[in-house]
Amino acid sequence: MENTKNNSLSSIIIGISLIICVVIFSTVFYKTRFTTDSLTVTGSASVKVVSDNAKFSGSFSRIVKVSQLKTGYEQIASDLIKVKAFLKEKGIDEKDITISTVNMYENYNYDKNYQTEKEYTLSQNVEVFSTTDVNKITSLAQSTQDLINQGVIFSTNQVEYYYSKLADVRVSLLSDAIKDAKARAEKMAESTGKNVGILKSASSGVVQVLPENSLEISDYGTYDTYKINKNIMVTVKASFGLK
Repeated sequence: MENTKNNSLSSIIIGISLIICVVIFSTVFYKTRFTTDSLTVTGSASVKVVSDNAKFSGSFSRIVKVSQLKTGYEQIASDLIKVKAFLKEKGIDEKDITISTVNMYENYNYDKNYQTEKEYTLSQNVEVFSTTDVNKITSLAQSTQDLINQGVIFSTNQVEYYYSKLADVRVSLLSDAIKDAKARAEKMAESTGKNVGILKSASSGVVQVLPENSLEISDYGTYDTYKINKNIMVTVKASFGLK
């Protein structure tokens, strides 16, 4: 009687084990078949463009003692007249010019043993943004020595170059990147004896706006503003069915 119970229990355990094995096998088979029925690849596309917008910025300043603040503001006002005349002479339209208010901050002396009258720096920022003539802005930045020669203490920042049609180019490049991805998938599928089918899914990567001939891409995207000639690149991750 005891042997009969043991045999029955063994049969039940074996049966359950077989069922579990079948379920595991079926799941593995399904997953394997699912993954081999698709191929995921990365495609890319790029195009060279020339910047059509440019921004020039700089500032002029005066350092004065606290007792000479009135004189300092008069000097800044005189400098502003010279700066405006300089920009007009270079053919810059007044509507493209932005001039800040006068900034003032104290120049601290951290030597406690050095007693002197307080000094302040007065400064004013100027910015020129052009959507028509990039080369004019470049020439402008290279000519600020003229202001120095007039006694204006002028500091120039790096000219920034932009491309205004980036959104339109990105759409076009995404289409080309998917085509590139499909071509890569077809090349990879040749070794499997299968053909590439429909596009199942696709996701675009970040846009890379690089200096011409540069390969310094970033996972978060990059936008070079220092070079006129640029290379715009996009990538896509695409999954294709196999048949």
